[in-house]
Amino acid sequence: MRQTKLDPDMPVDEIMRRWPAAIRPFIRHRMLCIGCPIGGFHTIIDACDAHGIDPDVFATELHAATRGDASADPEPAGGAAPAERGPPRGGRCGA
Repeated sequence: MRQTKLDPDMPVDEIMRRWPAAIRPFIRHRMLCIGCPIGGFHTIIDACDAHGIDPDVFATELHAATRGDASADPEPAGGAAPAERGPPRGGRCGA
């Protein structure tokens, strides 16, 4: 049976395949998980840790995106989206 709810232990690759809208938060945070060879093994926690992103904030955005919530693509408070601020700092995946 196909899972219809996000599970924090699911690999990011599986999440992006099941819910293509989930790709948006990854792009917005400049996470290089899309097409990454370890995406089949990394969970959301692993990916957030590797990119220096708060997993609770990211999970909230991810859930909104997978629900099709129109507010899932807002500009973060404080100005430009992370993708417009330059490369991520402190990440280990491709940084």
